[in-house]
Amino acid sequence: VSIALPKFAEYRARGFDARAQSDLRNVASAEEAYFSENEVYKSCADASSCADDLPGITTLTSGVELAVVATDSGFSSSASHVQGSGQTFNWNSSLGGMQ
Repeated sequence: VSIALPKFAEYRARGFDARAQSDLRNVASAEEAYFSENEVYKSCADASSCADDLPGITTLTSGVELAVVATDSGFSSSASHVQGSGQTFNWNSSLGGMQ
């Protein structure tokens, strides 16, 4: 039991991290869709405003902290999950995606 519980907690945290990464990829796709229609990228301060402002995003995972900063030539975004490992995942469209 003393070995299984820490491993379970680690697996659970990795699952939450995977949710944050998935939301980050979904937001990146939505940013590109937004750009194709509007010829600008959209900044959003949190997951709620991203879900409200970007096409195709109806809901994002509860507990994911997400932000997008748009520029004229691209966007960068970051995401983490409050129950994850503590790692923040980053996406930079100018550098080719997930960093």
